[in-house]
Amino acid sequence: MSIVLENITKYFSKQKVLDNLSLTVELGEFHVLLGPSGEGKSTLLKIIAGLLKPDSGNIWINGTIVNNIPPQERKIGFVFQDYALFPHLTVYENVAYGLKARSIKGKILEKKVMQYLEMVDLKDYKDKYPTQLSGGQKQRVALARALIIDPQVLLLDEPLSHLDAWQREQLREELKRIQKKTGVTTLYVTHDQIEAMILADKISILHQGRIEQVESPEDIFYRPKTPFVAAFVGATNILKGKILKCNDTKAEFLISQRELTKPLVITVQKYPLFQHRKEISLCLHPEKISLKERPEEENSFLGRVLDIIPQGTVLKVTVDVYGLRLQVVLPKRSFGFSSIKEYVWVCFSADAPHPLCGKCPRAPEHLRACQKECSSNHQAL
Repeated sequence: MSIVLENITKYFSKQKVLDNLSLTVELGEFHVLLGPSGEGKSTLLKIIAGLLKPDSGNIWINGTIVNNIPPQERKIGFVFQDYALFPHLTVYENVAYGLKARSIKGKILEKKVMQYLEMVDLKDYKDKYPTQLSGGQKQRVALARALIIDPQVLLLDEPLSHLDAWQREQLREELKRIQKKTGVTTLYVTHDQIEAMILADKISILHQGRIEQVESPEDIFYRPKTPFVAAFVGATNILKGKILKCNDTKAEFLISQRELTKPLVITVQKYPLFQHRKEISLCLHPEKISLKERPEEENSFLGRVLDIIPQGTVLKVTVDVYGLRLQVVLPKRSFGFSSIKEYVWVCFSADAPHPLCGKCPRAPEHLRACQKECSSNHQAL
């Protein structure tokens, strides 16, 4: 079933936590709500579940406004960050709790509980208590308990945040598999970008109580539309300047940042947005930059390596191009330079920079044309 949030506002005392927020989660979608801590993500889940009331706005589930429907009647499964298992009940009894509350008994209850314990690979743990389980096993119990009531909607509030790295990786895969198998519409809250990228069909970025951008994981990470989204996903190379001229498919862009010691003109893919605005900011994702021994045909500039930071299988390299510092992320095996202060060619394709149009989903519909324009970057005007 779909979830539609319409102009949700919530205050705690005088502090506005959610600000006229609207969001749609489609039927069967695994939708991830991503953002830093303290931005209102958990509050939003509690409002959907009926654990909190919004100060204004409507919550629609499957086409029905549920604002005044009590939590137990909303057909929502909720997996909490701290599991919220009953310590005095066994795994079997925890999973069966929701069915018993709905007066389901006997063989029907037993068959269904065992079915869901098998789904989360806990059949052999049915008689154990929560204190006898690992964090990952507790989370599986919580997931089975939420799913067994056949919810229309599944809400998960940072369910993997307390787990070790290897447990998170394992449970992410299981969670995605189970969601696809059940087809339940899912809204998942996290501040972990990798988690969002792996799990999501679609991602919403929440910032200061508003939705900043809603896109596929690919678009969120490689085509951010606002400076906040760009910074949050690690696309820290923001190029400010103006369009000098355009041809059918490409444009010349003059970078005009103060730190530059000489003018820097780059070739970029032409966007329809360019016909409306001459001055604009472009985002150049660190992973779309290459460091070469020789220049390439397009967008090659001599730079000096300032810093090299290992990050697992990749290197984060800072290079100086005419005073402009750029972040570059490269696989370790592709980095052929020996040290800092070494000169390299900084290269990227014309379609690597992406405009920060600044028109996010909270803007009125008639002001959001650039969203479609930015997504059709291979179309000429």
